[in-house]
Amino acid sequence: MQRYYMAIRRLAALCRAVPRSGVMAFAACVAMAGVALGASSLVSPAAVQAQGAPMGMRGHLGVASCAGSTCHGRSVADGAVVRQDEVLRWQEDSSPTGAHSRAWRVIQEPRGQAIVRRMGLDAAGVQRECAGCHASPGSSRPSDGVDCEACHGASGGWLSTHYTVGASHTRNVAQGMTDLVRPQVKAQVCLDCHFSGDARGQFIAHRIMAAGHPRISFELDLFSTLQQHHDEDADYVQRKGGKTSAMRMWAVGQAEAVKRSLELYSQPARAMDGIFPEFTFYDCHSCHRRIYDSEDGNVTAVRNPGRPVDLGTPPYNDENMIMLLAAARVVAPDAAAQFDARAKAFHKAMLANRAETVAAAQALRQSADALSDRFASTSFTREQTFAIMESIASDAIGERYTDYEGAVQSVMAVDTLLGGMVNQGMVSSGAANGLRVQINQAYAAVRDPNGFQPLAFRRALGSAVRSIRSLR
Repeated sequence: MQRYYMAIRRLAALCRAVPRSGVMAFAACVAMAGVALGASSLVSPAAVQAQGAPMGMRGHLGVASCAGSTCHGRSVADGAVVRQDEVLRWQEDSSPTGAHSRAWRVIQEPRGQAIVRRMGLDAAGVQRECAGCHASPGSSRPSDGVDCEACHGASGGWLSTHYTVGASHTRNVAQGMTDLVRPQVKAQVCLDCHFSGDARGQFIAHRIMAAGHPRISFELDLFSTLQQHHDEDADYVQRKGGKTSAMRMWAVGQAEAVKRSLELYSQPARAMDGIFPEFTFYDCHSCHRRIYDSEDGNVTAVRNPGRPVDLGTPPYNDENMIMLLAAARVVAPDAAAQFDARAKAFHKAMLANRAETVAAAQALRQSADALSDRFASTSFTREQTFAIMESIASDAIGERYTDYEGAVQSVMAVDTLLGGMVNQGMVSSGAANGLRVQINQAYAAVRDPNGFQPLAFRRALGSAVRSIRSLR
């Protein structure tokens, strides 16, 4: 459970650092959700089968099919193999752990209803625009929010056999369970809603954020840890082939986020909104700056060497590209230079035309895909992880933190990587907790998105990493 509580502390630190009037980024994403089934409505898989549910079909069977007291519906976490209180944890109303069960209810709450009004949505419009992420595909009960099968896959093909004698994770996957042990698979599942997807109701357009939806920001390890309904004990390690590496999860998540963004941007229907560009792809705070008309106006924009574009050109949101480059410099230095060159070429192509930009996007996506594969097979040693944190705070990478989004990603990254080393036993929790003051100072440097100061932030981040260096 230590990994979960560390994630809560990371979330709390950013919540303290970013006021409600600013961008809550990932914290708001995990918080926007709703409560589903009560325990009194839960029934066992056997009861579902007795009612005529097609257990052998690869269909969506719902939360009740997982929630028997002999399965995942216990009120006490005393199961012999798994905790067996997973449904209770999923429903927990006061914790980020229960965010998925609250996903549909949030639409009915004041902020959700305000967004619905601003967008002029009727009931059908809410289904069209919101259900793709705030409910589970294939579910007949939207009120269940994001249920078990939204992440683990429709259970009709594997539910009745996954707990029998001789069952294994490999067999469950072969029968249709989503293999969330694989970082790339997990990233693709999470990205659909926590970044943007291609299915109906999963693309978070600029107009949705303009109506009041939180800005989209994604960090795979943090989101995974906050939704971790199990303990990675000896049995888990034996069944799943090892303990989850937070460092690998973070690195693969960055690569997959870059890939997803470029995939969506390459679609003409996604990249344009009428005659305007679809601004969800661009860096929010590079445009949302204070405007001065007086002669003593203060220009706050800072040139970014990773983006060879003019200050007046809306730049593509490169927060994940920056993190990916920082990791590649350590884990795959032979591929880092090519990725960097292709990223710059992509930004520059935007000054030319759509065709050149899409071609550059596809080349950059290929580099990100290759890095994702490299990261997925990398052990991420203690030395590599320390080196990645040094890379994130280095001058070569730090000079790219000219806008708020990239800065927030870098703080989350350093915190994630340090927590990952604690989880792997590479650093003691006491030593890591002793650095909390410095890490919180870096979070404080991104407290106010409208008052973000790049140079002050770089100093705070560098101070945090220098303190972490003492553990090396």
